[in-house]
Amino acid sequence: MRLTVDGQSFDIDADPEMPLLWALRDLVGKTGPKFGCGIAACGACTVHVDGQPVRSCSLPVGGVSGAITTIEGIGAGGKLHPVQQAWLEEQVAQCGYCQAGQIMSAVALLEEVADPSDDDIDNAMGGNLCRCGTYPKIRAAIKKAAALKTAGL
Repeated sequence: MRLTVDGQSFDIDADPEMPLLWALRDLVGKTGPKFGCGIAACGACTVHVDGQPVRSCSLPVGGVSGAITTIEGIGAGGKLHPVQQAWLEEQVAQCGYCQAGQIMSAVALLEEVADPSDDDIDNAMGGNLCRCGTYPKIRAAIKKAAALKTAGL
């Protein structure tokens, strides 16, 4: 089967029931999405399929027909995505394990809502768990990223 990941095509030999996460990590070499729970409850494995955030740990690779974007593919031209830049400036990460999934959910939110309210952020990010409890920093980074995007940075 053929996957388009971060703008590149990959021919993979996989059982169609294999979770997309394992196809990305083990067959394509994209290690940004992390295994956290295996039941789509924590969000560490979040990637985009045709721009929509999905939990790759529970999505069979055979059911994917759109373009996949991982955290490795959200920047452009060697430049960080505004969400990544804001994450660094706000020093969000502590252990960092959940951060790729957090960032992918935040990117999807900002594609839909240019200036999200706290409720918008809570609703969009509610399925992403952070054991370090960096939620206030995550909210601040999303607001900063919204401002960076608005400014064209």
